[in-house]
Amino acid sequence: MTHNLPLSGARLWDSLMEFARIGATPKGGCNRQTLTDLDAEARALLQRQAEAAGARLTLDRVGNMMLTRPGRDPARKPVAIGSHLDTQPTGGKFDGVLGVLAGLEILRALHEAGVQTEAPVMLINWTNEEGARFSPPMMGSGAAMGIFPEAEVLAKADSAGATFGAELARIGWQGDADPAALRDLGACFELHIEQGPLLEREGMEVGIVTHALAQHWFDVHVTGEDAHGGSAMAGRRDALMAAAECATMIEREALAAGARATVGRMTLHPDSRNVVPGRVWFSLDTRHDHEDQLAELAARLRAEATGIAARRGVAIAFEDFWISPATPFDPALVGRLREAARTRGIRHRDMPTAIGHDAVYVARRLPAALLFVPCHGGISHNEAESITPQWAEAGLLVLAEAVLAEAGIARG
Repeated sequence: MTHNLPLSGARLWDSLMEFARIGATPKGGCNRQTLTDLDAEARALLQRQAEAAGARLTLDRVGNMMLTRPGRDPARKPVAIGSHLDTQPTGGKFDGVLGVLAGLEILRALHEAGVQTEAPVMLINWTNEEGARFSPPMMGSGAAMGIFPEAEVLAKADSAGATFGAELARIGWQGDADPAALRDLGACFELHIEQGPLLEREGMEVGIVTHALAQHWFDVHVTGEDAHGGSAMAGRRDALMAAAECATMIEREALAAGARATVGRMTLHPDSRNVVPGRVWFSLDTRHDHEDQLAELAARLRAEATGIAARRGVAIAFEDFWISPATPFDPALVGRLREAARTRGIRHRDMPTAIGHDAVYVARRLPAALLFVPCHGGISHNEAESITPQWAEAGLLVLAEAVLAEAGIARG
């Protein structure tokens, strides 16, 4: 059945543009990094608007915002809609915030229609999904689901030495609720932009995510020997040239394995114009549909790196940084999304996600589902990130149908 709530795609779009002004960049993107004053401003706006729609705020110790609209049956666990408001330093206007504001629009429509659900409906703004300022990403959902110890999250420091806990308190958004209470949700849905080109290329309006790829991140350390830039090249133990060969090897092996691999950051020592680098560190992010094949890739990368190290007279060490297993989404909730798209006549397809989202961490502990809408050219984490109002509305309609089917409409 179709729930005839006064959902407004135009109001959702207006909200997206309103939040985009908080941290707006000259190139049309958004820089609203986690636990900054701009993050605090966006949080306050969300709180005001959700409370005007009949929700009540609970704030936990890692800053996760839970805005709950009561249900008729107090014994029912909440049905949650969650995503994030934080962005990359040169982020776009839709990554994360689309899912939060679509949830807000559902609360507004329920409030305006005077409709009560059987189960409570909860809107969640997860803290630090992006991991741009404090790494790793998805700390709020990770702490809530028991993936990261709470104390470890609060102690994380940014590049300037400020700690997560101190910054959370400074901006006034540290609560006293236990993050672990979120493990008692009945279900959790997330709407997000695809961050890839598939849906747009195929003319689909939404993607229903069946599972998340396995991920294995590394810190790679290359140790050679500093030398004068005027020294003979033969016999150098140049850590940067070894790292460059290693990066090329990683690309080749990942392509051969049907995997995805990214060298995203690199630092040199001593970082001087006329000194051969003696030490290099770089980050490595690998992803694959299958955990066993991802493990095989890691073994091949280490073996190939050993050969590079021997030829160039350096040492290359791969150090585990973060591992995320392949994660299926709840079949019943995935079915709700499929049925919602079919009922609404919205073009859809099943697909995996190669990118981490809060819903992936949630899915490790309780029923969760993830829904995608297209983004132009698959571009994200970029000020040029863009979607259409029609795509946003399609995602909203499918999300709302699935959430209301799960929460139930109170009768009589």
